[in-house]
Amino acid sequence: MEGTQKPRMLGWSIAYIILLLSIFLPPLSLITAALLMVPVLIMYVKLGTRRFLVHYVVSLAVVYFVASLLAGWLGALLVSVSIFFLPPVIQMGNLYKKRAAARTVLTAGTLTLLGELLLTLVVCSMFGLNPIGSIKRSMMDSVQTLPAQVQGLMAIDMDTLVQLMVQMLPLYMIGFSLFYVVISHWLARKVLVRSGESIPAFKPIKDWMLPKSFVWLYLLALILEMFVKDSRSMVFTVILNLLPLLMAAFAIQAIAFLFFVAHVKRWNKTLPIVGILLLFLPPAYFMFSLLGVFDVAFPIRDRMTSK
Repeated sequence: MEGTQKPRMLGWSIAYIILLLSIFLPPLSLITAALLMVPVLIMYVKLGTRRFLVHYVVSLAVVYFVASLLAGWLGALLVSVSIFFLPPVIQMGNLYKKRAAARTVLTAGTLTLLGELLLTLVVCSMFGLNPIGSIKRSMMDSVQTLPAQVQGLMAIDMDTLVQLMVQMLPLYMIGFSLFYVVISHWLARKVLVRSGESIPAFKPIKDWMLPKSFVWLYLLALILEMFVKDSRSMVFTVILNLLPLLMAAFAIQAIAFLFFVAHVKRWNKTLPIVGILLLFLPPAYFMFSLLGVFDVAFPIRDRMTSK
């Protein structure tokens, strides 16, 4: 086993080098950037700390050397990107080794990555940089590139639109963190399980259930939305970010309910699969969110199983 593991880990090191170097290649960047944590996570779980550090440091040295030949600043940038994603990898890897529940791994990895993003904003501000201002200017430039006809159809002026987009930065950061951790966990777990590791999986989707406290939080946010009109207040910003998150959570809860119904009624998976496709339509998305709220708030499942 030890003899076969060495070339496999070497292969993952090479894969990681290729992923890092391909981040700035437009045709590949969207795919490779989403996979950055996977090789490192696999090596961290399969190797001891010292051997992992050897593989990791050598990989970064190769990346730095090759990238610096292309552009002097590129090597340092790629190394910085790699180090940025290392803390959630270590957090998730340690939980894998402890055989922690999948939800615990997902929560810890997401919070770690989100904390790094917040810390980055704070550090940039301490050094006199203004990342929020830069983001705002970038958004303004992007909006101004839209055709005049499209800009004319906007219900609000561009300044207000950009201001709202900037206020939703926490939502983007949470979405970014969750996306990376979910993709990394899903792929890394598949590889690790095939290699003999025992990594707990998520519960079947039909058994997913949000805490009932989410319903009260959702109702509170809806009530506050009706009364808070000052778009620059802290409460407005919290609601602006919280409501989309809760709606997404309840929409996923609705899909879990459809899988439950298909299981209880012994139907095929057509119903929940169609539901997943309908999530991309705004009216259906709202209706699914309401269905998710009812599923959590009322004992619908108990009544279906008691018959």
